[in-house]
Amino acid sequence: MRLTVVRRLEAAGFRAWPATSTFFDGTWAVRITTSFPAKRLNSVNPLDRSDHADMAGRLARAGERFAAVGRPLIVRQSPLCPPALVDHLDAEGWSRFGEAVVYTAVLADLDLSGAIDRIPIHDGWRYLDASLVVHERPAALREGLAEVLNAIRPPASFFVRESEGGDPVAVALAITDNDLAGILDVAVLPKVRRQGIARDLVVTALRHTLHRGARTGWLQVEADNAAGLALYRNLGFAEAYRYCYRAPPGVIV
Repeated sequence: MRLTVVRRLEAAGFRAWPATSTFFDGTWAVRITTSFPAKRLNSVNPLDRSDHADMAGRLARAGERFAAVGRPLIVRQSPLCPPALVDHLDAEGWSRFGEAVVYTAVLADLDLSGAIDRIPIHDGWRYLDASLVVHERPAALREGLAEVLNAIRPPASFFVRESEGGDPVAVALAITDNDLAGILDVAVLPKVRRQGIARDLVVTALRHTLHRGARTGWLQVEADNAAGLALYRNLGFAEAYRYCYRAPPGVIV
Protein backbone atom coordinates (compact mmCIF):
# COMPACT_ATOMS: atom_id res chain seq x y z
CA MET A 1 0.00 0.00 0.00
CA ARG A 2 1.43 3.35 -1.04
CA LEU A 3 1.94 5.82 1.78
CA THR A 4 -0.04 8.43 -0.16
CA VAL A 5 -3.07 6.15 0.08
CA VAL A 6 -2.47 5.55 3.79
CA ARG A 7 -2.27 9.30 4.38
CA ARG A 8 -5.55 9.85 2.56
CA LEU A 9 -7.33 7.14 4.51
CA GLU A 10 -5.90 8.37 7.79
CA ALA A 11 -7.15 11.88 7.05
CA ALA A 12 -10.56 10.51 6.12
CA GLY A 13 -10.64 8.55 9.36
CA PHE A 14 -9.89 11.67 11.37
CA ARG A 15 -12.74 13.51 9.67
CA ALA A 16 -15.14 10.59 10.07
CA TRP A 17 -14.47 10.14 13.80
CA PRO A 18 -13.30 13.56 14.99
CA ALA A 19 -11.55 14.28 18.24
CA THR A 20 -12.62 17.21 20.40
CA SER A 21 -9.13 18.73 20.28
CA THR A 22 -6.12 18.09 18.06
CA PHE A 23 -2.70 19.54 18.82
CA PHE A 24 0.24 19.24 16.44
CA ASP A 25 3.84 18.74 17.53
CA GLY A 26 5.54 18.79 14.17
CA THR A 27 3.56 16.22 12.19
CA TRP A 28 2.48 14.30 15.29
CA ALA A 29 -1.26 14.78 15.77
CA VAL A 30 -2.16 14.63 19.45
CA ARG A 31 -5.89 13.84 19.54
CA ILE A 32 -7.75 14.31 22.82
CA THR A 33 -11.44 13.77 23.59
CA THR A 34 -12.22 14.14 27.26
CA SER A 35 -15.87 13.10 26.91
CA PHE A 36 -15.37 9.77 25.11
CA PRO A 37 -12.69 7.17 25.88
CA ALA A 38 -12.08 5.67 22.41
CA LYS A 39 -8.37 5.06 21.86
CA ARG A 40 -8.43 6.54 18.37
CA LEU A 41 -9.76 9.78 19.84
CA ASN A 42 -7.17 9.87 22.63
CA SER A 43 -3.79 9.09 21.15
CA VAL A 44 -0.64 10.47 19.55
CA ASN A 45 -0.74 9.89 15.79
CA PRO A 46 2.62 10.35 14.01
CA LEU A 47 1.95 11.20 10.36
CA ASP A 48 5.41 11.40 8.74
CA ARG A 49 7.97 8.60 8.77
CA SER A 50 10.84 11.09 8.71
CA ASP A 51 9.68 13.18 11.68
CA HIS A 52 11.52 11.62 14.61
CA ALA A 53 13.50 14.45 16.21
CA ASP A 54 13.44 14.78 20.02
CA MET A 55 11.19 11.74 20.43
CA ALA A 56 11.55 11.47 24.21
CA GLY A 57 10.82 15.15 24.71
CA ARG A 58 7.77 15.13 22.47
CA LEU A 59 6.37 12.02 24.12
CA ALA A 60 6.84 13.71 27.49
CA ARG A 61 4.98 16.82 26.32
CA ALA A 62 2.14 14.72 24.94
CA GLY A 63 2.03 12.78 28.19
CA GLU A 64 1.55 16.03 30.10
CA ARG A 65 -1.42 16.93 27.88
CA PHE A 66 -3.06 13.56 28.48
CA ALA A 67 -2.33 13.62 32.20
CA ALA A 68 -3.97 17.04 32.48
CA VAL A 69 -7.29 15.54 31.34
CA GLY A 70 -6.93 12.21 33.13
CA ARG A 71 -6.05 10.14 30.07
CA PRO A 72 -3.11 7.72 29.69
CA LEU A 73 -0.45 8.42 27.08
CA ILE A 74 -1.04 6.22 24.01
CA VAL A 75 0.67 6.22 20.63
CA ARG A 76 -1.20 4.97 17.60
CA GLN A 77 1.34 3.21 15.39
CA SER A 78 0.32 3.18 11.72
CA PRO A 79 2.56 2.77 8.63
CA LEU A 80 3.13 6.54 8.87
CA CYS A 81 4.90 6.16 12.21
CA PRO A 82 8.66 6.82 11.95
CA PRO A 83 10.66 3.57 12.18
CA ALA A 84 13.00 5.34 14.60
CA LEU A 85 10.04 6.00 16.92
CA VAL A 86 8.94 2.36 16.71
CA ASP A 87 12.48 1.32 17.68
CA HIS A 88 12.44 3.82 20.54
CA LEU A 89 9.14 2.50 21.89
CA ASP A 90 10.40 -1.08 21.60
CA ALA A 91 13.60 -0.23 23.44
CA GLU A 92 11.64 1.50 26.21
CA GLY A 93 9.38 -1.53 26.68
CA TRP A 94 6.11 0.01 25.45
CA SER A 95 3.34 -2.57 25.08
CA ARG A 96 1.44 -3.30 21.84
CA PHE A 97 -2.31 -3.80 21.85
CA GLY A 98 -5.51 -3.12 19.95
CA GLU A 99 -4.30 -4.12 16.48
CA ALA A 100 -6.80 -3.19 13.75
CA VAL A 101 -7.04 -3.89 10.03
CA VAL A 102 -8.04 -1.18 7.55
CA TYR A 103 -9.86 -2.57 4.52
CA THR A 104 -10.65 -0.91 1.19
CA ALA A 105 -12.65 -1.85 -1.90
CA VAL A 106 -13.76 -0.37 -5.19
CA LEU A 107 -17.50 -0.18 -4.64
CA ALA A 108 -18.36 -0.91 -8.26
CA ASP A 109 -16.52 -4.25 -7.95
CA LEU A 110 -18.57 -5.44 -4.97
CA ASP A 111 -21.70 -7.54 -5.08
CA LEU A 112 -24.07 -5.25 -3.22
CA SER A 113 -27.20 -7.18 -4.11
CA GLY A 114 -29.29 -9.29 -1.79
CA ALA A 115 -29.96 -6.65 0.85
CA ILE A 116 -33.09 -4.61 1.35
CA ASP A 117 -32.67 -0.94 0.53
CA ARG A 118 -33.23 1.07 3.68
CA ILE A 119 -33.44 4.80 3.95
CA PRO A 120 -31.08 6.08 6.65
CA ILE A 121 -32.77 7.60 9.66
CA HIS A 122 -32.52 11.35 10.06
CA ASP A 123 -32.91 11.45 13.83
CA GLY A 124 -29.36 11.60 15.18
CA TRP A 125 -30.53 11.21 18.76
CA ARG A 126 -32.37 8.01 17.87
CA TYR A 127 -29.20 6.64 16.28
CA LEU A 128 -27.18 7.73 19.30
CA ASP A 129 -29.40 5.83 21.71
CA ALA A 130 -29.46 2.78 19.43
CA SER A 131 -25.66 2.78 19.21
CA LEU A 132 -25.32 2.88 22.98
CA VAL A 133 -27.68 -0.09 23.33
CA VAL A 134 -26.16 -2.23 20.58
CA HIS A 135 -22.56 -1.57 21.63
CA GLU A 136 -23.62 -2.13 25.25
CA ARG A 137 -22.02 1.14 26.30
CA PRO A 138 -22.97 2.78 29.60
CA ALA A 139 -25.49 5.60 29.54
CA ALA A 140 -22.83 7.87 31.03
CA LEU A 141 -21.17 8.00 27.59
CA ARG A 142 -24.26 9.43 25.89
CA GLU A 143 -23.14 13.06 25.93
CA GLY A 144 -19.63 12.13 24.84
CA LEU A 145 -20.83 10.09 21.87
CA ALA A 146 -23.23 12.89 20.96
CA GLU A 147 -20.30 15.29 20.90
CA VAL A 148 -18.38 13.03 18.52
CA LEU A 149 -21.34 12.49 16.18
CA ASN A 150 -22.19 16.18 16.10
CA ALA A 151 -18.61 17.05 15.16
CA ILE A 152 -18.62 14.93 11.99
CA ARG A 153 -18.32 17.29 9.03
CA PRO A 154 -18.68 15.06 5.92
CA PRO A 155 -22.25 13.89 5.22
CA ALA A 156 -23.18 11.14 7.68
CA SER A 157 -25.94 8.56 7.23
CA PHE A 158 -27.32 6.62 10.19
CA PHE A 159 -28.59 3.06 9.83
CA VAL A 160 -30.46 1.16 12.54
CA ARG A 161 -31.92 -2.34 12.33
CA GLU A 162 -34.71 -3.02 14.80
CA SER A 163 -36.49 -6.10 16.10
CA GLU A 164 -40.17 -6.71 15.44
CA GLY A 165 -40.81 -5.07 18.79
CA GLY A 166 -38.97 -1.91 17.74
CA ASP A 167 -35.82 -2.44 19.78
CA PRO A 168 -32.46 -1.69 18.11
CA VAL A 169 -30.40 -4.79 17.29
CA ALA A 170 -27.77 -3.42 14.88
CA VAL A 171 -26.25 -0.10 13.83
CA ALA A 172 -23.91 1.25 11.17
CA LEU A 173 -22.66 4.73 10.33
CA ALA A 174 -21.81 5.67 6.73
CA ILE A 175 -19.64 8.71 5.98
CA THR A 176 -19.56 9.94 2.37
CA ASP A 177 -16.42 12.06 2.02
CA ASN A 178 -16.19 13.04 -1.66
CA ASP A 179 -15.36 9.75 -3.41
CA LEU A 180 -14.60 7.89 -0.17
CA ALA A 181 -17.18 5.92 1.81
CA GLY A 182 -16.31 5.10 5.41
CA ILE A 183 -18.35 2.52 7.30
CA LEU A 184 -18.02 2.93 11.06
CA ASP A 185 -19.62 1.99 14.37
CA VAL A 186 -20.88 -1.34 12.99
CA ALA A 187 -22.31 -3.57 15.71
CA VAL A 188 -24.93 -6.27 16.22
CA LEU A 189 -26.39 -7.33 19.55
CA PRO A 190 -24.82 -10.63 20.66
CA LYS A 191 -28.16 -12.43 20.89
CA VAL A 192 -28.90 -11.94 17.16
CA ARG A 193 -25.46 -12.42 15.64
CA ARG A 194 -24.72 -14.94 12.88
CA GLN A 195 -28.04 -14.25 11.18
CA GLY A 196 -26.69 -12.13 8.32
CA ILE A 197 -27.77 -8.87 9.95
CA ALA A 198 -24.31 -7.29 9.83
CA ARG A 199 -23.86 -8.10 6.15
CA ASP A 200 -27.30 -6.78 5.31
CA LEU A 201 -26.70 -3.50 7.12
CA VAL A 202 -23.18 -2.96 5.72
CA VAL A 203 -24.32 -3.70 2.15
CA THR A 204 -27.24 -1.31 2.58
CA ALA A 205 -24.90 1.42 3.86
CA LEU A 206 -22.40 0.86 1.03
CA ARG A 207 -25.10 0.94 -1.61
CA HIS A 208 -26.34 4.23 -0.15
CA THR A 209 -22.87 5.81 -0.39
CA LEU A 210 -22.49 4.53 -3.96
CA HIS A 211 -25.68 6.36 -4.89
CA ARG A 212 -24.21 9.49 -3.30
CA GLY A 213 -21.11 9.38 -5.52
CA ALA A 214 -18.64 7.39 -3.43
CA ARG A 215 -16.26 5.15 -5.36
CA THR A 216 -13.96 3.63 -2.76
CA GLY A 217 -15.14 2.08 0.48
CA TRP A 218 -13.03 1.83 3.60
CA LEU A 219 -13.57 0.45 7.06
CA GLN A 220 -11.60 -0.95 9.93
CA VAL A 221 -12.02 -3.94 12.18
CA GLU A 222 -10.10 -5.29 15.15
CA ALA A 223 -7.60 -7.92 14.10
CA ASP A 224 -8.98 -10.49 16.55
CA ASN A 225 -12.57 -10.11 15.28
CA ALA A 226 -12.69 -13.25 13.15
CA ALA A 227 -16.33 -12.81 12.19
CA GLY A 228 -15.80 -9.22 11.08
CA LEU A 229 -12.69 -10.08 9.07
CA ALA A 230 -14.52 -12.89 7.30
CA LEU A 231 -17.53 -10.67 6.56
CA TYR A 232 -15.50 -7.95 4.88
CA ARG A 233 -13.27 -10.34 2.96
CA ASN A 234 -16.36 -12.16 1.67
CA LEU A 235 -17.84 -8.85 0.54
CA GLY A 236 -14.70 -8.21 -1.52
CA PHE A 237 -12.67 -5.90 0.71
CA ALA A 238 -8.88 -6.26 0.78
CA GLU A 239 -6.48 -5.35 3.55
CA ALA A 240 -4.83 -1.96 3.00
CA TYR A 241 -2.76 -1.69 6.19
CA ARG A 242 -2.78 -2.29 9.91
CA TYR A 243 -2.21 -0.18 12.96
CA CYS A 244 -1.84 -0.83 16.67
CA TYR A 245 -1.55 1.12 19.89
CA ARG A 246 1.47 1.48 22.16
CA ALA A 247 1.52 2.35 25.85
CA PRO A 248 4.40 2.96 28.28
CA PRO A 249 5.40 0.19 30.70
CA GLY A 250 2.95 -0.16 33.57
CA VAL A 251 0.17 1.83 31.89
CA ILE A 252 -3.12 -0.06 31.88
CA VAL A 253 -5.62 0.93 29.18
